[in-house]
Amino acid sequence: MTLRAVEAIAAADVVAYHSARHGRSIARAIAARHIRADHIEEPLVYPVTTESTDHPGGYRGAMDAFYEEAAERLAAHLDAGRSVAVLAEGDPLFYGSYMHMHKRLAHRYPTEVVPGVTSMAAAAARLGTPLAEGGEVLTVLPGTLPEEELAARLAATDAAVVMKLGRTFPAVRRALERTGRLAEAHYVERATMPGERTADLSEVAADSVPYFAVAVVPGRAGRIVPQPTAGQPAHGDTEQPPAPDGEAPDAAQEAGPSGRPASAGAVAAAQAADVLSVGSAAAESAPRGQQPADGTLPAGRTAAAGRALGAEEQAPADTVPGGRAAAATLPDAGGRTAPVPAATPGPVPGERADGTPPGAGGQGTPVAPVTGGAVSGRPEAARPVASGAETPGGGAELGEVVVVGTGPAGPLWLTPESRGALAGAEDLVGYATYLDRVPVRPGQRRHRSDNRVEAERAEFALELARRGRRVAVVSGGDPGVFAMATAVLEAACEPRYADVPVRVLPGVTAANAAAARAGAPLGHDYATLSLSDRLKPWEVIAGRLRAAAAADLVLALYNPGSRSRTWQVAKARELLLEHRAPDTPVVVARDVGGPDERVRTVRLADLEPAEVDMRTLLIVGSSQTRAVLRPGGDEVVWTPRRYPEPSTPA
Repeated sequence: MTLRAVEAIAAADVVAYHSARHGRSIARAIAARHIRADHIEEPLVYPVTTESTDHPGGYRGAMDAFYEEAAERLAAHLDAGRSVAVLAEGDPLFYGSYMHMHKRLAHRYPTEVVPGVTSMAAAAARLGTPLAEGGEVLTVLPGTLPEEELAARLAATDAAVVMKLGRTFPAVRRALERTGRLAEAHYVERATMPGERTADLSEVAADSVPYFAVAVVPGRAGRIVPQPTAGQPAHGDTEQPPAPDGEAPDAAQEAGPSGRPASAGAVAAAQAADVLSVGSAAAESAPRGQQPADGTLPAGRTAAAGRALGAEEQAPADTVPGGRAAAATLPDAGGRTAPVPAATPGPVPGERADGTPPGAGGQGTPVAPVTGGAVSGRPEAARPVASGAETPGGGAELGEVVVVGTGPAGPLWLTPESRGALAGAEDLVGYATYLDRVPVRPGQRRHRSDNRVEAERAEFALELARRGRRVAVVSGGDPGVFAMATAVLEAACEPRYADVPVRVLPGVTAANAAAARAGAPLGHDYATLSLSDRLKPWEVIAGRLRAAAAADLVLALYNPGSRSRTWQVAKARELLLEHRAPDTPVVVARDVGGPDERVRTVRLADLEPAEVDMRTLLIVGSSQTRAVLRPGGDEVVWTPRRYPEPSTPA
């Protein structure tokens, strides 16, 4: 209890408190020693708690009627000139019963609300662990939410407290398990009160959980051993802007001539040299001032598995501290050849050097004091979570690779599942522009590279996971649409990575984002094509364009042009005009969701190739697509869901 709460009780004529029909009140029990014999006690007994009711309005009707009656009982004391103190566990306005009195009385009588120590604050204190640090987001959830909603919110937050357990405990536990957060969750029952219990939530039996219990999922910053950094990763100077979805295929180098991932040879070379070609521990442990801001290593320090773009052979071996050899290099975020972050063999983050884990006038004044609270006592510290280090012959638990799509732009386009995966990762791997969309979190490592090394990036992420790291490969748009999911899965099918778990999380595609901005041009059948001829011959693209156009499909065209490809849009327009009317609507969507967003509609015949670049997506309508100017000047593009019946010959 706070000192002000004790003072309020002492000054009150009436002490009111809620209780169930058995008459016992937790709030009164906490404040018992401050209640005098001359106090008028006013028990507010709930007509129903968990049992059924025959009230015509059901549970809600019964409770509303009770709150009205209880408020009038307090009002009678106040009208008689008596001051009233309403006791409440925790904080009166935080999931507390007093709030129902407050809504009915505060506008009628002078009122003071005395803040109190919430159950979640008490729980965190008893666990001895921070709830959230720095920029972490703490979400408080009632366990009464539907399981699906609980899972979505748990996945999207850094830290969480789930209140009102009891009968909701099984659903809460399942939601934590579904989102991969069960191992992080703690259970606290009756914090700071007699009968207090704390435990790992996964070990708690459902039939033992009372209503006054909470689940605590601390922020990850408190559980990951921070690494020295030189500040927030710098924004790389990219040679090319990102494509609307995924990686820019103008620069993609997905596989060598044999079809196996291009960096496989270099990975083998790194193994032979006894180099752990993952992580960036060497960079992060470098003397301050020598650490590059983007997580890559200074020249001459180390290099990682992978081959230089366009080169089949390894780069000359360099030397890293300890005399170990290192393998080849990847282009960095500025397009220059530079080492990909690599770690020399040593302690995995979260381990010690020896490899072990780190272990209220004339009228009365209703006063609403808080009677609970946390007091000093024995804290039960949460166990730190450390990553395992899987050595080539070792048996520690593998990590995981999650391929995440950020949507076409920033955080507003992230799904809750993707947001949670990014928050829970220890390592983020990706093209620099996409990594810049992800908030910086303490303890996370960022491995940035140029957009032309998809296969190397994929194997790099898998190597990290083999060493026990939780890795998020960050991709634009949807990772399965002209993006990183294919590269990761292709590499993951190699025997070396057969045991590494890989998940692909969907994102908002550039086509869907552009279509929504324009209206509903994808309302009927449509096809998605990339106009880049870097990974397939133009003849194949032309054949597919003709086939889709002849079938009268709406077309979403990715990667229509770039600085090095300037003729494909004109040629595609020419091919499409063989099957489409000149006034066919074409949505030209550039940088959707970004600061330079521009979405407009032109006629197919008026499509200007010079106005199309790699940040542009084109949606070419079918014969049924309509562009309509609505009152107010807004133009909408839509394709009817109903297609006309074929005409019958006379």
